[in-house]
Amino acid sequence: MTYNAVRSQSPRPRSLKAVALTAAVSLLLLGAGSAAAAAAPPSGEAGASGAPAEVVATRPAAAASAPLTNLSHLTFLLDTVPLATVEGHTTYEIDAQPTAQAPWTYADKQADGSYGRVGGGSLDPSTGHWSQGAYNADDIARTAVVYLRHWQQTGDETSREHAVQTLRSLTYLQTTTGPNAGNVVLWQQPDGTLTPSASPVELPDPSDSAESYWVARTVWALGEGFAAFQAADPDFAAFLQDRLHLSLDSLERQSLGKYGTFDVADGVNVPAWLIAGGADASAEAALGLAAYVTAVPDDDTARTALTRLTEGVAGMSSGSATEWPFGAIMPWNKSQTLWHAWGGLAPAAIATASTALGRTDLLGAAVQDAARFTPQLLAAGGPDNAWSPTPGEAQIAYGVDSRVQGLVATAAAANAPGLLDLAAVTAAWFFGANPNGAPAYNPATGTAIDGIETDGRINPNSGAESTIHTLMTMLTLDANPSLKVEALGIDETVSTVGLSVVEAESGTITGGGSVVTPPSSWTGEANLSGGAYVALGAGDSLSIPVSAADQARNVFPIVNQAEADSGATTWASATSMLGSTSNGGAGAQGITDAPGRLFPLTLELALPGADTAVVGMADGAASVDALLIQPLISTITVTGSAGESTVYVSAATETSVRTVGVPRGYRLAQEAFDATGQLVASVDKKAPKKGTVTVAAGGFTVAKLVRK
Repeated sequence: MTYNAVRSQSPRPRSLKAVALTAAVSLLLLGAGSAAAAAAPPSGEAGASGAPAEVVATRPAAAASAPLTNLSHLTFLLDTVPLATVEGHTTYEIDAQPTAQAPWTYADKQADGSYGRVGGGSLDPSTGHWSQGAYNADDIARTAVVYLRHWQQTGDETSREHAVQTLRSLTYLQTTTGPNAGNVVLWQQPDGTLTPSASPVELPDPSDSAESYWVARTVWALGEGFAAFQAADPDFAAFLQDRLHLSLDSLERQSLGKYGTFDVADGVNVPAWLIAGGADASAEAALGLAAYVTAVPDDDTARTALTRLTEGVAGMSSGSATEWPFGAIMPWNKSQTLWHAWGGLAPAAIATASTALGRTDLLGAAVQDAARFTPQLLAAGGPDNAWSPTPGEAQIAYGVDSRVQGLVATAAAANAPGLLDLAAVTAAWFFGANPNGAPAYNPATGTAIDGIETDGRINPNSGAESTIHTLMTMLTLDANPSLKVEALGIDETVSTVGLSVVEAESGTITGGGSVVTPPSSWTGEANLSGGAYVALGAGDSLSIPVSAADQARNVFPIVNQAEADSGATTWASATSMLGSTSNGGAGAQGITDAPGRLFPLTLELALPGADTAVVGMADGAASVDALLIQPLISTITVTGSAGESTVYVSAATETSVRTVGVPRGYRLAQEAFDATGQLVASVDKKAPKKGTVTVAAGGFTVAKLVRK
């Protein structure tokens, strides 16, 4: 089931993660305003399209000085919402202004090229209510952030007013009294009726009965809102400050009250104080708190909350240049092998918070994610929405924007200029450097697409979430002119050479082993690649064919490790012993939803390029899912009006040198960066036929062909 085959029935509450992923990882990664399309679409065509050209017909040909940010479509999504008198729900000056503004959740592309605004779930024609609602707190909060940032960047008074009205709408959804004070009702109907319990049931149910993603995003919007209005409208800012503290009080009663304690997940200690168990949710709250603490540095309550959240998020950093997930900040404390781009603002939040708090010690996790993991993500095919643990999900604006924000924020906080080169390549996804090849954003209309499938098909709809996060990237580009020029000079991905997957079931089994296809690929924590695995017993062997390559490769057997020890599997190729992996020893299950763990395990030695098979010999019961193959040097090659450039990404333990062709009339210019994004060397070589590219161990080099 692919992400645009159904319209998500939930704005991704973390407590539903396991339920959603029983069908597919993508169900989790979607929600309000996402790339999802309707299971029974209430209007329009919600599926993928093979003809993307009409969606965004023009590439951004305007001069780089022209603003990329166009709020027209987001403003089209806005509607006026009546605010009824309801116990526990009120907002700023509700008596004088009994209405506010909120964006519709979805916008379906119509046959005539226009868009129809759509709510979540199914529509009841007799009441005008949707089974979920028309508007949701997640998108209202992030819409407010877009208008706030646009107003702050440009001085646009219309954006200021939209920011006020969406913040009023958001705070109306916040529960102000009783045991759930500070929590937030997720859904609201077109007539203003609140929907605390959507259909189908979402958790928490009612939606304001516990902390949630929408509480975290409310904190984000309130924090940025206060910082923006502190001087411009002190009365409104004071109201936002009170509501921010209401949310913080709620979080302190729940997750933040567990600060300093840890849960066990497959034998690993994980922070117990993350909002809804998520580094993703916690990071979005931290963005708002960082803005607030910068404005009010002596607010001890907010400063403490920001410190604790960012420490928890940083504590989810995992892996290294040669260990999966290569420095990524993992989003969910109940899985060590589900990374997703949805909600992937963790590096941006840590980098921003490290500056606000003066905590440079927190910055290392952001640098690892931005400088080590993100290049590997791009080389594996672009900003996929999930690795679980193998790459292969669709790509959506939320995930792309999250990478851009993380790279730009970390580049500034860590003084790491190389990350801006990666940010340009990532942002160019919106301009055509993506699996479809056509732009995903139209600056003339402000519309975006709702996502791109792994086979290049697009979802032509333009819902709130996709629009919001596209605009966040455009605001960032507009605020960084040199980055903007670089990104606009890229409009095509020529090739990516990076992580690849070879299924274990493609191999030859010797002995009593067999291919096992369980009813679901979802283990409770991750997805079996290809939906099957190979079960081996003591003395069984498995020979998996791999393609020859022009370089050595790291190999990661993906093993569904049992909780208890179960011997080991030894791996070799025709010419080399590669190492061994443990069949068991996953550790205590703890808070996870299933015993054992599905994990890509590191082998000690690299596979020689000429070898075409990897053989595993088990001395106990083993479950082998697949092999992840990682070139020692991965590449991303892009082109456009700025010419062709290639990013070389190292997974090697020593400096590497690659020979490249240089066409007549060109020279090779390169900048090499280390594993932290710091400049190592800058070289501009004249060579008629070939040149050499030097890549630091664990770092990356950007090489460009420049006309002489």
